Amino acid sequence: MKTLNLDLGKNSYPIYIGQDLLSQPDYLTKHISGKQVMIVSNTTVAPLYLDKVQTLLGNYTVACVILPDGEAYKTLDTVNQIFTALLEARFDRSCTLIALGGGVVGDMTGYAAASYQRGVNFIQIPTTLLSQVDSSVGGKTGVNHALGKNMIGAFHQPKCVLIDVDTLDTLDERQYSAGLAEVIKYGLLGNADFFVYLQKNIDNLMRRDKALIVKIVYQSCVDKADIVAQDELESGKRALLNFGHTFGHAIENTLGYGVYLHGEAVAVGMLMATALSAVEGFISNKDINQVKDLLQKANLPTSINSKIDYQNFIDAMRVDKKTINGEVRLVLMKKIGQAFISNAYQPQNLEQIIKDFL
Repeated sequence: MKTLNLDLGKNSYPIYIGQDLLSQPDYLTKHISGKQVMIVSNTTVAPLYLDKVQTLLGNYTVACVILPDGEAYKTLDTVNQIFTALLEARFDRSCTLIALGGGVVGDMTGYAAASYQRGVNFIQIPTTLLSQVDSSVGGKTGVNHALGKNMIGAFHQPKCVLIDVDTLDTLDERQYSAGLAEVIKYGLLGNADFFVYLQKNIDNLMRRDKALIVKIVYQSCVDKADIVAQDELESGKRALLNFGHTFGHAIENTLGYGVYLHGEAVAVGMLMATALSAVEGFISNKDINQVKDLLQKANLPTSINSKIDYQNFIDAMRVDKKTINGEVRLVLMKKIGQAFISNAYQPQNLEQIIKDFL
């Protein structure tokens, strides 16, 4: 078991990473305030792990809310189900919410915790690879809108993140690969050695070597925690973590949430950002091929297989949190492992890359 501390001053918290952690109550209970606990899960994860988590909470007043599963349900209407459950159970502001599920559950539970009675505590128990290496760490919470992904939300840090990699045993192949997209992202944006490590170990990762999974989850969390600690509220450097996401969010938004899983859309988006970086003169075609090869070995898409109108796509890109004064800022690479934020790219190059992928 590995423990990583995310240093955010008074908002600091531990990230526990290992096996069989859902059988060890101390990691969870020492971070619960009050006596009231609301577990938020979904229809896929609850039958698998809800009883285990409830068993850890024998001395608490526990209530549960089970949400529908899928990105399409990451909405204010769904979050309202959490508020209703809290109010019906008469939970006060000393309560703790526990997010048990993937990124969608974690984002919505965190947003509910940030909003209920103007802020209550919550804990993340991520059960997908994507949520373990990305969305559960850093305090970003929120929901989608029909006109833009993650455009409604708040920064609200959990009290701890409990990552039991044994929960990946029940994760299907497509979801597992989607999580690897976010793992690969860390190598591309700031850790070239990690990118090389992933290239060397991708076959064993696809075979789900458990010790290797612990290592890559830990390293991903280290890389993310380092950036978040420098820029908690995404006023600068933290935007680097959105490498590939402006393109990826546009894919999700134009095709409809859930057609491509988030990690799948990000994979294509990262390749688009890599291609634009090459056209802008920063990296070589050899670099593009390395990125594409690793994505393909992770069983991730490297193209858009559905028809999207160019204007709809570029309009969706403009509805992005990195857009300032109408200018779409993108995360590009000077080289593999060295990303930067730019609005100085040539518009005709961006247009060509989008049209090539569409």
